[in-house]
Amino acid sequence: MIDWVPVFTGTTKLKCLESGKKNMKTFCLEVTGDFACFTRPEMKVERVSYDVITPSAARAVFEAILWKPAIRWQVTKIEVLKPIKWITLRRNEVGAVISSRNVQTAMNSGSGDLGLYIEDERQQRAGLFLRDVAYRIHAGFELCDVTKHKSNFPHLSKYRLNDADEQHAADEANTPAKFLNMFERRASRGQCVNQPYLGCREFAANFHLIRDIAVEPTPIAETRDLGWMLHDMDYSNLTSPSPRFFRAELKNGVLDLANVEVRG
Repeated sequence: MIDWVPVFTGTTKLKCLESGKKNMKTFCLEVTGDFACFTRPEMKVERVSYDVITPSAARAVFEAILWKPAIRWQVTKIEVLKPIKWITLRRNEVGAVISSRNVQTAMNSGSGDLGLYIEDERQQRAGLFLRDVAYRIHAGFELCDVTKHKSNFPHLSKYRLNDADEQHAADEANTPAKFLNMFERRASRGQCVNQPYLGCREFAANFHLIRDIAVEPTPIAETRDLGWMLHDMDYSNLTSPSPRFFRAELKNGVLDLANVEVRG
């Protein structure tokens, strides 16, 4: 087994419920799937999953249901509902992507070869994945500066939504109540912008909104040190985002993220 320790260049104390965020409403989603792979970055060739879902993967589930430039989701707690089980699989992966130069040439000339021949680029790799997973994810959002996204998503203002009620809500001033209602409506109906997944897109995730946790099953009675885990990516520099890690500890099936020390 590889004994890998990330090299840290700084320390940040993450407090999701600081002053000004104490009234942040949190939602709870139960997320399940047959397989999951939250790849450890220290494994360069073969995929090896973390023991539980990472905070960034959990955040992506909420963003698949509702993402807006004006909000930023923060995961506060992850509960593991089923025992951690593993499976080893061999999969066919594609070892290349379509060349951006070919795409540019095709755009300029009006024709070109944009195909990717799988037989020439196929790679068979083994992976250590999770199987039969179930989590309860608690998260809330905070409002952020929407202007920084305008240069990256200029197309958002060019198209109107098909749903008249949703378009009317989008035209209003950004308020927490608007986004709370939008998320609760979508999550309760099982609606999403794109299908949530558990680490890899082929591992689709099922989700439903939890309204009363008291009647739900309790997390697994397991406590273990999960070591250093990827928390999220720091996008302060969009051209070169940097990873952020934290020391993860599962206590009675609960991974508490409300006050963790994040390093990167």
